[in-house]
Amino acid sequence: MTNIKIQNSFGFTLIEILISIFIFAIVITTVFGSYSFVLSSSETVDKAISSYEMGRNCLNRMIVDLESIYVCLPPAYSPPDFDDFPDTYRIAGNISDIDGTNFSRLRFTSLAHVPIKYEPQGKISEIVYYVQAGNENDFVLKRANNMCSNKPFEEKKSDPVLCENVKSLTFIYYDQEGTEYENWDSDLEQFGHETPVAISIKLKIGNDSDFQLFETMVAIPVYREKTSEG
Repeated sequence: MTNIKIQNSFGFTLIEILISIFIFAIVITTVFGSYSFVLSSSETVDKAISSYEMGRNCLNRMIVDLESIYVCLPPAYSPPDFDDFPDTYRIAGNISDIDGTNFSRLRFTSLAHVPIKYEPQGKISEIVYYVQAGNENDFVLKRANNMCSNKPFEEKKSDPVLCENVKSLTFIYYDQEGTEYENWDSDLEQFGHETPVAISIKLKIGNDSDFQLFETMVAIPVYREKTSEG
């Protein structure tokens, strides 16, 4: 009888192993690529949400301050003479050049004082919104909150930052006829010593390719009409 030897082979050839490694590499690359994309997208979304919350909170703070604005009205108010001190409760807005970029600045008085430590609430304070150069060639928006004074305003390092990565900040002032102004000073005869009836705010944060724009208009609850011809 002839013996027939049957040999079963359960191994893999070199070609099969290489093909398996190649397929495995494709799968791993796809999985890690997808994971990296999801992670990157998640970080981008988180950054956008954080930026949106910062801008929204900043605008809300401005609205509260302006809706609590304090304006001195006649007969308590009378137009200043040439050599008088500036009106303590004046509203003054101008354009400032910060490292070659123009930003609006606004000064007014308000009952929306943010007390420090044991300071009483409800007192009238001077509020100034201004932009300052920050770190890494960006700009920050600050809110100064001081006791009312006729002294010229001075920026302080201790003034809190409301918003970072500020690309532009614009205040537009409206008189009773609806005329728009980029600058305002209720101390000047040019404006008839009146105060604006509304102020619009336009804030842009981010960079040239990725930014968020916030806009609103605040109707001033108390305003002073012209006391002289502007």
